[in-house]
Amino acid sequence: MSNYKGKKAVIIGGTHGMGLAVAQALIAGGAEVLITGRSEKTLDDARLALGGNAHVVRSDIANLSEIARLGAEVTDKLGEIDFLHMNAGISELQPYDQVTEASFDRQFSINTKGAFFTTQRLIPLIKQGGSIVFTSSVAEDSGTPGMVVYSATKAALAAFSRVLAAELLPRKIRVNVVSPGFIDTPTMGVAGATADERAAFMEIGDAVTPMKRHGTPDEVARTVLFLGFDATFTTGERIKVDGGLGQNLSVSPD
Repeated sequence: MSNYKGKKAVIIGGTHGMGLAVAQALIAGGAEVLITGRSEKTLDDARLALGGNAHVVRSDIANLSEIARLGAEVTDKLGEIDFLHMNAGISELQPYDQVTEASFDRQFSINTKGAFFTTQRLIPLIKQGGSIVFTSSVAEDSGTPGMVVYSATKAALAAFSRVLAAELLPRKIRVNVVSPGFIDTPTMGVAGATADERAAFMEIGDAVTPMKRHGTPDEVARTVLFLGFDATFTTGERIKVDGGLGQNLSVSPD
């Protein structure tokens, strides 16, 4: 178990899946953690899973007023922080000719605009020498059909991270990105998918991933925490956690 005693962390989108796994690892290591989410059900589930060991806050990063309130709440509950994990995001999979303005705006509002302005609001609270990790996706450069808008939102997020890495050098704040592939989370990363659709998505993921399986939230969490705390000479970097999916690895036949 890693030692995070005395550390303070904020996880935006920390109520389930990868964000929750990061929160659990930090708490197990002694950190004080604040997590956010939008759904009352996932907020309640997170409180139960974490056993009252985290500050669980409802916040919608698509709403600038709520971002402002979140900043005040983080200040009140934690003061300065060591680590920010920007993990919130949604995906709505459609071919280009079925994308609606509402779907386009929804994805950019959360994945891009919300992520940027939440980070902007919380950066003043990050201690010198602290770190930020964004959750992106291998979709940002994969050219996968049906992900035209989602991929664009994540590519923008990766661009933000590189510029922030440069701008925050004077404060010694490191900024990095983790890009998961197919990960076994409750929603499989697809908003509104049915159980059958998630099962089909999982089957596709297993087939196209060179390691022939999904990753786990814990595997992503270990990479997030490596970038957040252990990779002290790394900034502006992106690490894929995707079972080789983004590397175009050829798989020998059995």
